[in-house]
Amino acid sequence: MATFVLVPGAWHGSWCFEKVIPTLELAGHTVHALTLTGLGPDDDEATVATANLDTHAADVLRLLDREHLTEVTLVGHSYGGMVIAAAADRAGGRVARVVHLDGYVPRDGESCWSATSEAYRRKFTAGAASTGYAVRPPDGGDPRRRPHPLASLVQTIRLSGAFEEVPRKEFVYCSGWEDATPFAAQRTRLLADPDWRVHDVPTVHNAMREAPEAVSEILLADA
Repeated sequence: MATFVLVPGAWHGSWCFEKVIPTLELAGHTVHALTLTGLGPDDDEATVATANLDTHAADVLRLLDREHLTEVTLVGHSYGGMVIAAAADRAGGRVARVVHLDGYVPRDGESCWSATSEAYRRKFTAGAASTGYAVRPPDGGDPRRRPHPLASLVQTIRLSGAFEEVPRKEFVYCSGWEDATPFAAQRTRLLADPDWRVHDVPTVHNAMREAPEAVSEILLADA
């Protein structure tokens, strides 16, 4: 049986995986869904202001340590792709598989800011205008979303090369928002990389909520 650690993207918490978790658990797997530091409903302003990408990678590593987890599958949605890449690079071989669910697959020295589209950069700056440190969620969407720590979106990632040694690396491309996705070029890059397996799902960005059956099928394949 596999152990899954599910990492949400910007503005979201563990609740965003609520339609996927029961299917994984029913198949006999262990599932841990995280709410990253600064995204919890009880987190104060100081916590949000100081959280960055390193903080969020440490959230994952702390879970691995606390639960004594090995042979883990890390699943990162959107910004969560940055987090699982950083965590896998620092996990000392405890990660067996990464699944970037319409998520960023960074190279050393990149950030979510540098890897995303100009449209998303505008959303980040507009969303942080009132505080300078917390990016408010875009209008509409789930009311459980929280302001996201700006520092985590602009901090560059430092990868030692260990991330590339993860045995199984997968990218799920959501093709149902072609007019707005920041991941088209990344998909092309990863399709040309024999170390990566690329899946296409005909849904919009929040696939774990819009197409939980399709996401669960990908996660359960050879799990």
